[in-house]
Amino acid sequence: MSSRDKGARAPSQRQLKVGELIRHALAEIFSRGDVVDDVIARHSLTVPEVRMSPDLKVATCYVMPLGGGEAGDVVQHLEQHKRFLRGEVAKRISLRYMPELRFREDTTFEASSRIDELLASPQVARDIARDGDD
Repeated sequence: MSSRDKGARAPSQRQLKVGELIRHALAEIFSRGDVVDDVIARHSLTVPEVRMSPDLKVATCYVMPLGGGEAGDVVQHLEQHKRFLRGEVAKRISLRYMPELRFREDTTFEASSRIDELLASPQVARDIARDGDD
């Protein structure tokens, strides 16, 4: 267990629910093209996950442009428009306190493709075949 995981707990049902509400609202905003920005407008954005802090005051929004190109630039531009986006999300969902939005690049696709690459490599296939002979 890493030092980061020691104090980590599974998210509460409330955190999960609020995260999903924000995720759906952002997906709607992005699909409608409500953000006026050339970099963001060039991409179709996906929002695979929104993680809420335990006090529900911070929403970390993981985004990825389809195709993966310019992900860093897109995240930077989303960060510049986060006050506007927070207001747009507030219009769509009813919460006592609208959390601060933080945007991060979603890297789960890259990690899973790297694992697939490793599993498909000849060295791993050879090791798996050798273990199967036992």
